[in-house]
Amino acid sequence: MTVPSAPPAQVPAEPQPATRPRRAAAKAEPSRTAVVRRARRINRELAELYPDAHCELDFTSPLELLVATILSAQCTDKRVNQVTPVLFARYRSAADYASADRDEVEKIILTTGFFRAKTTSIIGLGQALCDRFGGEVPGKLKDLVTLPGVGRKTANVVLGNAFGVPGITVDTHFGRLARRFGWTTSDDAVKVEQEVGALFPRSEWTMLSHRLIWHGRRICHSRRPACGACPLAALCPAYGEGPTDLFVAARLVKSGPFS
Repeated sequence: MTVPSAPPAQVPAEPQPATRPRRAAAKAEPSRTAVVRRARRINRELAELYPDAHCELDFTSPLELLVATILSAQCTDKRVNQVTPVLFARYRSAADYASADRDEVEKIILTTGFFRAKTTSIIGLGQALCDRFGGEVPGKLKDLVTLPGVGRKTANVVLGNAFGVPGITVDTHFGRLARRFGWTTSDDAVKVEQEVGALFPRSEWTMLSHRLIWHGRRICHSRRPACGACPLAALCPAYGEGPTDLFVAARLVKSGPFS
């Protein structure tokens, strides 16, 4: 009788090393060329989206724009435009501001906020213009930033819109969008100005500023950007920071104007 052979011995399986969670593949940083191309495409898209983009402060002269921009700190352009008709009718020259009655100026600009500090800047501005620039607003950045109440942002607004000298206006909207678009990682206004300026032809700087500010006021808000209703969604590295549902996002869109 044939005796059945014993089944082969089971060789215990070798212990397997503990599995580790897979790491997400690191997202490659875009090349400099890719960043420039995307940035310029975004600018072209913004130009189509906001063909009428412009400075939303009302003015008729470099002096008026300079004063209005000083008043716009921590204040809406709409509010400034409600105040400046009275102010500009009363004070027409640098000499008028230099000799202005402080209480009168404060009463006129009261609703713009920080009215005491702004009054000090405006009167000091008039005095500085009379003392050092013959009562005229200078057309150079290095001169403008020496004036009371005038920093690079204000200087670039005046240069770009009153003198036709290209400048980048880094306000809160511009800085926020520049970071969301991946054009900079800095919170420092001067660095943002330099890094963004390097991506675009100098001739585009002023209009680029207007377009980003308009987009920031209307769609790309600080707290809840309307991502789902944004025409730039496909180009934006920050897509998804706000609601992506079209109907939810559409309710966040503000139509303007803001002047």
